[in-house]
Amino acid sequence: MSHILIIEDDKRLAEIIQQGLDEQDFTTSVAYDGRMGLRLAMANEYDLIISDIVLPGMSGLDLCRRIRTNKPDIPILMLTALGTTDDKVEGFDAGADDYLIKPFEFRELFARIRALLKRVTNTATWQSGILKYEDLEINVHNKTAMRAGMNIKLTPKEFKLLEYLLRNRERVLSRTEIAEKVWDTHFDTGTNFIDVYINYLRKKIDKPFEQKLIHTRAGMGFVLEKQS
Repeated sequence: MSHILIIEDDKRLAEIIQQGLDEQDFTTSVAYDGRMGLRLAMANEYDLIISDIVLPGMSGLDLCRRIRTNKPDIPILMLTALGTTDDKVEGFDAGADDYLIKPFEFRELFARIRALLKRVTNTATWQSGILKYEDLEINVHNKTAMRAGMNIKLTPKEFKLLEYLLRNRERVLSRTEIAEKVWDTHFDTGTNFIDVYINYLRKKIDKPFEQKLIHTRAGMGFVLEKQS
């Protein structure tokens, strides 16, 4: 039975989410402001955290960053009324694993929760912590990246994107697949957040080096491969 922490200042919405999760056999705890949410997150073990972005006491983004510092592997699902590409990028950069825009249907919330919990379970079964391709290498356990012996600092979401590219090297990945596998969400053709993160990675992984590894296939997606 998974234990989920709900951090939401709208008490009516928090109660509705809690009731819905209880009916799905989840164990839940609730905090109504950012500081209480942080205290609970640090003092207890949760399988997943659901947090609003706009919170009294401490913003959901600051809360997410603080939790990530001490508990880097716990899945965090952000709830917000803001849905632009910049808003999503800011949330992912803070360490969020997924992003659900209000108002939302509960079946979508449950689907996102199950996808995040499943990914954590799959992560626990990985046998090797090192992924390599050419002179690029990452360690999935300590979340470090290196190319040609040079350490590369990545945000949590940049790391997950690079990891997925490495696990699917030399295979063209569509934006839809990346959205579903890395962000656990459906790709919205009206936003370009995937392209934004690909560009982030290119600046760090490719720009300092003569050999480029991340390539765009027009009308198809992206591929990690060495090209002559």
